[in-house]
Amino acid sequence: MRAQSTRQSGISQDGLVSVVTEAPTDESRWVRLAKKADAAAFEKLYRLHVDRVYGLCLRMTGNPAEAEDCVQDAFIQAWNKLELFRGDSSFATWMHRVAVNTVLGRMRKSRREQDRIRAVSDVIPVTETIADDGELQDLEQAINELPSGARHVFVLHAVYGYSHNETGSMLGIAEGTSKAQLSRARRLLVQQLETENV
Repeated sequence: MRAQSTRQSGISQDGLVSVVTEAPTDESRWVRLAKKADAAAFEKLYRLHVDRVYGLCLRMTGNPAEAEDCVQDAFIQAWNKLELFRGDSSFATWMHRVAVNTVLGRMRKSRREQDRIRAVSDVIPVTETIADDGELQDLEQAINELPSGARHVFVLHAVYGYSHNETGSMLGIAEGTSKAQLSRARRLLVQQLETENV
């Protein structure tokens, strides 16, 4: 059965036009073709996932240039190791693991601490819990100051919604350590925000 490739558009409640260019069923076909060294199919996978992979790398590194380098390295790794993708999870999940490993590998190589995070509004929507831009900046700064272990767990678990088991697997730590780091991150964020608001 041939997967349908359609271009659909619609208007969301906020008045923005959203466009979906490919049906999700095409992804598995692209993976199969890319595994046979079809560069055009891999390029479609790249275009489908590059924005989310960049967002993950940016949150982990806090540096746009470093994040771009990590994205490039992650997709090169994915292309070179595509035969290792068995389909046990979605391609997006596998790609996130490749990206996390790339970021952590670059950090270990360079031995530089990456202490910043971006796009905090993905974690806490501005309209629901933050009164103004000043408070958003306070929250972003508080996350920037988290120790790297707590920050990485916070990004993977709180932002991307990975389970503690998945987070631990990606970071090479035990599930219990992931839970402890998340608890630490939340405690430190509350302390930092309370201090700033005094």
